[in-house]
Parts: sequence; structure tokens; C-alpha cells
Amino acid sequence: MKSIKKFDYYTILEKITPLIAVILALLVGAIVIMLIGENPIFVYKTLFSYAIGNRDGWGNVLFRATPLIFTGLAVAFAFRCGLFNIGGEGQMYIGAFFAAWAGFTFTNLPSFILIPLCILAAAAGGALWAAIPGILKAKTGVHEVIVTIMMNWIAASFSFYLALVYKAPATEAMIAAGVKQMIPHTREIAQAARLPRLYTILNSINIDFPAHNQVNVSFFIAIGVAILAYYILWKTNLGYEIRAVGYNPLAAEYGGISVAKNIVLAMVISGAFAGLVGTNEVMGYKYRWRQEIFTGLGFNGIAVALLGKNHPLGVVLAAILFGILNYGGAIVNIYTKGRIPRELIMVLQAVIVIFVVISDEVVKRIIRQRRKVV
Repeated sequence: MKSIKKFDYYTILEKITPLIAVILALLVGAIVIMLIGENPIFVYKTLFSYAIGNRDGWGNVLFRATPLIFTGLAVAFAFRCGLFNIGGEGQMYIGAFFAAWAGFTFTNLPSFILIPLCILAAAAGGALWAAIPGILKAKTGVHEVIVTIMMNWIAASFSFYLALVYKAPATEAMIAAGVKQMIPHTREIAQAARLPRLYTILNSINIDFPAHNQVNVSFFIAIGVAILAYYILWKTNLGYEIRAVGYNPLAAEYGGISVAKNIVLAMVISGAFAGLVGTNEVMGYKYRWRQEIFTGLGFNGIAVALLGKNHPLGVVLAAILFGILNYGGAIVNIYTKGRIPRELIMVLQAVIVIFVVISDEVVKRIIRQRRKVV
């Protein structure tokens, strides 16, 4: 009985390694803040109070967390099949462009048709882009990391070109001033393709919410996708096969599971999740494809998936934490008049991921050692 209790203790410890990593990272951040000459208690109090202490703060946090939920789920889903999809950046670019294209092309459609069409277009774009490395991995054994990295660059350049093809016409003021369009962006999507922002919904039921806040219905789509990912992975035959391939592809194949088929399907579903970033950035925010609004979201999804231990619920919580750090870091930078740089938040995020990897590995070794003893 004693050995069972100890084993349960270490199992629980393994589950809370992300929490341990966050605490250790905050301690490291506190040391850095003191070295800068600032009070870490004041900095953290400012960061968290403005990020989660009021409705406007929560709205900004959830807005920043939404794309990270999509890209984190993309990485986590593929990882369950033993795949490391670091092509979320490219899949996000293509999916978002597909959503924008549908939005400014089918302008005569009503909202109840056009909004689902744009959402499906975003998912299809990401899925199509992820299918290529999936097929290459399944049929030829080419490593998905190499292919997805290369396809990130192709996606960025290709979508840049498409934005020039479908660029927004210059305004009369720009023509008169001789100003050229500096940042590539497409035409605006139709009004019927735009997702409602949260303030319009809450204010309609007499709940006061800041009208300038950008959080929109895409957040609820992200939560729905997280639930869908959980359902697929743990409640369906497909999910069982994907996880079996991830645990041991040779054993899975011996049991009659098609490894190649599940690799392709896992990558396609993963890419669809990444492509849905377009629902937030295009349909709920800028209302057009615009190059600079996507930078880094795909790669940050990797950190979110690691912190969330590749579980949909963990991904959602990790994305919200990163949203808090991102928005709170901007507020701290303002209130300290630049003495605490926003880059400190990037340091915290990186340290969190490092501690997650280290603590996870340490706990796994302890558990393996305990099993040998038992």
C-alpha cells in the first residue's frame, strides 16, 4: 500500500509540472526585475491586476489568447500522433487568407451562410497546407519538421504575393499624396462575413463592456474546437488510432492500424486548427488579410502546447496565461515608463517552457526509478 501511495504522489507531481514551471519562471523574472532596479511585487501586481482585474483586461487577455488556442491545439493534436507540426505559422497564413478571400469574394451572401463559409475556408486552407508534409511523411518518410519549416517560408511569401493580387484599392487621399501601400493587405471582407465582438452581445443584454475591446466570437469558436479536439482524441476510434500511432507506430501497425492514414489525418486536422486563426485575426479584428498581424502566433503555439502538456484543456489554460503575460506586460511597460521592457515577457515565456521541459523530464526519471524499486 505504501508503494502505491508514493506512486500516486509522483503521478500527481507529473501532472502539476506546468504549475511548478510557472512559479519558478516568475521567481526568475523577479530576480531579473530586481537586477533592473524595480520592485517585482509592484510589477507583478500591476501586471495581473490590469490583466484580470476588470472586464476590459479580461477582454484583451482572451483576444490575445484566442489565436494561441488554435495554434496550440494544432501542435498538441499532431504531437498525439507522434508528429511535431511546427508549420502552424504557414498553415495560419494560408487559412487566414482563404477566410479573407471568401469574405471579400462572396459579398452577396447573407451572414448565416457567409460566416460558416469563411470559417470552413479558413480550416480548409490550413488543412490543405498541412496535408503536404503529412503525405510526404506517410509516403516517403521525409521528416515533418523540415518540410513544415520550409512551408512556413513558402506560405509567407505566397500569401504576400496573393495580397498584392487582391490588394485593397488606394484611397483618394493616398493617391493625392502619392503614398503607396506599405503593408500588404487585401480588400476588406463583407459586413456579413464579420464575427460580432463580445461587447455587442453583452451590451444587448445590459451587461456593460468596453466598446473598444476587440475580443469577439472567435474565442468561443476556439473553445468549441478545444472540446472537439478532446472528443476526437479520447471518444472516437480515429482518436484511439491516432494516439496508438503516437505511442508506438510499430505496435499500432501490428494491431491493424494504418500508420500512414493516421499520419495524414492527424496533420490535416492539425492544419485545420491552425487555419482557424483567421476567424479571429481576419473575421473578428482587421476584417482583411494583413501581413503583420500574424507574426509569431504559430511558433508561440508550440510553447502553449508544451505548457499545456498537449491536452486541449491544458492548451486553453496555457493560452490564457500567455494572454495575461502579453497584455499585462504591455501595461507594465507603460506604467514603468519603459523601465520594464516588454521583452521581459518574452523572457518569462521562454523560461516557463524551459522549466516545463526540465521539470517534466526530472519527474519522469523519478517515476521510472520508483517503478524499478517497486
